[in-house]
Amino acid sequence: MIPESFIQELLNRVDIVDVIDKCTPLKKAGANYSACCPFHNEKSPSFTVSPTKQFYHCFGCGAHGTAVGFLMEYQGLSFVEAINELARMVGMIVPQETRDTSKPEHKVVLGLQDSLQQAAQYYKAELKKSPRAIDYLKSRGLSGQVAAKFQVGYAPAGWQNLQNIFPNYESEALSVAGLVVENEQGRRYDRFRDRVMFPIHDTKGQVIGFGGRVINPEDTPKYYNSPETPLFQKGHELYGLFLARRAIRDAGRALVVEGYMDVVALAQYGIEYAVAALGTATTPFHITKLMRQTDEVVFCFDGDNAGRTAAWRAAMNALPALTDGLKLSFLFLPKEHDPDSYVREFGKETFELEIKAAMPLSQYILKHLSEDNPLLSQEDKVRFLNDAEPIMQQIHAPRSAMYLRKKVAELAQLSIDEMQSLLKLPNLTKAPAQARPKLTRTTSSLHKRFCLTMLMRPELASKDDLQWIVGNSEDEIILQQTIETCLVHPHSKPVVIMRELEQKVDAGVIRELEHELHALDETIDLAKELAGARQQLKQVYLQKNENELLAHISEKPLSTLTDNERNLLKSLGAKSKSK
Repeated sequence: MIPESFIQELLNRVDIVDVIDKCTPLKKAGANYSACCPFHNEKSPSFTVSPTKQFYHCFGCGAHGTAVGFLMEYQGLSFVEAINELARMVGMIVPQETRDTSKPEHKVVLGLQDSLQQAAQYYKAELKKSPRAIDYLKSRGLSGQVAAKFQVGYAPAGWQNLQNIFPNYESEALSVAGLVVENEQGRRYDRFRDRVMFPIHDTKGQVIGFGGRVINPEDTPKYYNSPETPLFQKGHELYGLFLARRAIRDAGRALVVEGYMDVVALAQYGIEYAVAALGTATTPFHITKLMRQTDEVVFCFDGDNAGRTAAWRAAMNALPALTDGLKLSFLFLPKEHDPDSYVREFGKETFELEIKAAMPLSQYILKHLSEDNPLLSQEDKVRFLNDAEPIMQQIHAPRSAMYLRKKVAELAQLSIDEMQSLLKLPNLTKAPAQARPKLTRTTSSLHKRFCLTMLMRPELASKDDLQWIVGNSEDEIILQQTIETCLVHPHSKPVVIMRELEQKVDAGVIRELEHELHALDETIDLAKELAGARQQLKQVYLQKNENELLAHISEKPLSTLTDNERNLLKSLGAKSKSK
């Protein structure tokens, strides 16, 4: 484990401009630096880097993060690897915290992430002890190197094997993480048993779930995933994306397949830009994630009926996320093949020729709609229009939508104007581009404004500021935590303070704060802004105090008021009249 204090010191020493400039040449643009975004194709720069805030942000695709996050995204590194790389850049040696595993208290799992990581290590170790599991992977053509790269493991047969590494087998974290199941009688047992295990990683390279594949072909289900958890939502994650990011950018495309073994087998043959949906149809969230990596996505499905059904669901789910710069294509393999068997029989070169010849989305839609429709009679054409209308309604990318409409009109033997007069289709007139957000007094609360300026000038934090915070609103809580953190780290960069706040504040609040911090105008006098916000905060507090005191006194009979209360009531009354 890397000590948190070291990570904070590292972030204070590293300059994000130097880190990113080595990968993507930056140009000075006012107080910041800019470039064309390295995470998606664009002609004009919308990627900015702030040397004072130590964040990068792309206004085009929404990519945002720190120097650590950039290395993870751009080079496909894990969090630990990114920390080691940054330390090497600035000449620091990464210390390690060790745990005494002989003491039981160090084996107790405290959270979901720790539970999943320990389980992954256990499964990986068990694979080495199972000749049967190793022989199975060898029979599928997998090398030890590829299995190690994907951290493939094995969950042995038996009901409570995880009890060997989790002495507190009754821990709630194990059930919430989806590692154990409890039956109606209250008996606990391991969810995954006698299965080859594929850890599922998030964008930081952390294990968030598992997929288990049977070894015995008679066992069911063939694939078994972790359930939905606070860390893992199937509709948002793609298996293999963390490891495939660099290869996707190098190849200029992403290949979406159906199973874990397909991803791993393709990587074995040098096709390392494949990912898989996790037991669900491809969703708009998946498309949006892939769009941050590439402008070309190819879906590869088996040629059987199940594969064709899955392909159509993927196409329909992708429509809301479609943009004019994105190319979606569909590849159907022969019925007797899946990607794993096809690449093993025909090799990488032939498989990639098939990928390049994949059917574009618009062609696939038209082919599917006319597959069982001869388009000969008037009734055929009416049915064709009825089937096409809901599809065209979901496409908001102007150019893609217009070309599809023209093709549909041609097949229905109508002019584009005639078709549009018959159907309820969205207006394709492009809305005017919105200006980039600028932080103003009207777009941020007083507490949030105080918080943002303090993040930029933590040395100006004062213990006295805490007395003006008396409520429990979201803005008041984040301000209190920010002041306390700035008092501890008065000479740290905003990125360090934000990292500290991540441990104390809801993740959604942190993301919102990061975006507002990025939009903060650095040319303003921050010390003056902070002084003004401080004075306003004090006035709000005093006014609230006076109102509460006045309400309290007003409820008492005049005869019971003390002299001090009478004088206070008179002063407040005089103050009210003078306004």
